[in-house]
Amino acid sequence: MSAVDQFWGAGAAEGGTALATIGLLVNPVAGLGGRVGLKGSDGPKTLLEARRRGAVAEAPGRAVEALRTLAGQGIGVVTYPWEMGEDEARSAGLSPTVIGRIAPGATSGDDTRRAARELRDLGVDLLLFAGGDGTARDVQAAVGLDQLVLGIPAGVKMHSGVFATSPGEAGRLALAVCRGRVRGVRDGEVMDIDEEAFRQGRVDARLYGYLRVPDEPSGLQAVKTGQARQDEILAGIAQDLAERVAADRERLWLIGPGSTTAAIMQRLGLRGTLLGVDAVLGGSILLADAGERDLLELLAGRPASIVLTVIGGQGYLLGRGNQQLSPAVLRRVGREGLVVVATQGKLATLGGRPLLVDTGDPDLDLSLQGYIRVTTGYRQETVYRIGASDRRVPR
Repeated sequence: MSAVDQFWGAGAAEGGTALATIGLLVNPVAGLGGRVGLKGSDGPKTLLEARRRGAVAEAPGRAVEALRTLAGQGIGVVTYPWEMGEDEARSAGLSPTVIGRIAPGATSGDDTRRAARELRDLGVDLLLFAGGDGTARDVQAAVGLDQLVLGIPAGVKMHSGVFATSPGEAGRLALAVCRGRVRGVRDGEVMDIDEEAFRQGRVDARLYGYLRVPDEPSGLQAVKTGQARQDEILAGIAQDLAERVAADRERLWLIGPGSTTAAIMQRLGLRGTLLGVDAVLGGSILLADAGERDLLELLAGRPASIVLTVIGGQGYLLGRGNQQLSPAVLRRVGREGLVVVATQGKLATLGGRPLLVDTGDPDLDLSLQGYIRVTTGYRQETVYRIGASDRRVPR
């Protein structure tokens, strides 16, 4: 029996015809390297190293968060076995139709591409996938522009314009598609970077193609954009922060990734990691390229601040490329310990949209909302709003 016959023979939803049908695909290892500072999860060697460091899979929980919105809504779900969607759908209270075969615990990009093709061939209304840019590349290679898709952000690298702003927003947008409330579609860019170059401090991004996505700008993240380097302004920001660090030598300073924060490290005379999190104490690097576990150990009994910058075009402060700054780390430091730096030019790329946080903990995301000071030059500040990436409001 073909996958199509198997699906339609089983029925798309409990108790009758579904309002609409979602094809679900989860890359169970997406984001595995983020918390432990590996800046990605592509390739078997990286996965082995991530597990050696005690990494815990992020994608399954984020997929479940998105899927809970669909439970009890009369929507059919068809998916692949075990950790590629079945487990997550059942955990969210859904009763999926399961097709295909995998080797549990040993899935690969080949499985992702095969699953995407089979789900497309079933004629699902929306292909909902959980992963990062590598997963988006696999989906694009499999279905091209033949299928409406939506990404649940669950990777380390998410430069592509095919992801919802958060897992919760992915669920709400998927429900809107199934209820016919989203009529427009557009082509979303699938971007990815060379992870090996990324780990060595070079960002080599390229466009791999496009996927059809719902045309909902408020629910989809923008493609990450570059900006002209404003050396004088960056130097002013770096000098401002360098003076603060020098004035409080008892404080642990966690310097997040980015070219703006790299300028701060350079001004301090320290050789940091452009794309990792460095711990600075007393004017010296206490630990370079630290993972979540390292940071929690270093934070014990110390006052601390986290220096963050903004992803141009997207507006993310947390949850994109700095997953080492986990909910546990952020709670230890507290909102008052967040130090945000960005040029006015980078803020201008947001077009008035708020800064975004997607830590993986919705309650923490809500607690981080509100206005925050942003250092934009030497002894220059502006106040900018942090908003929720999933459009919930604080209780």
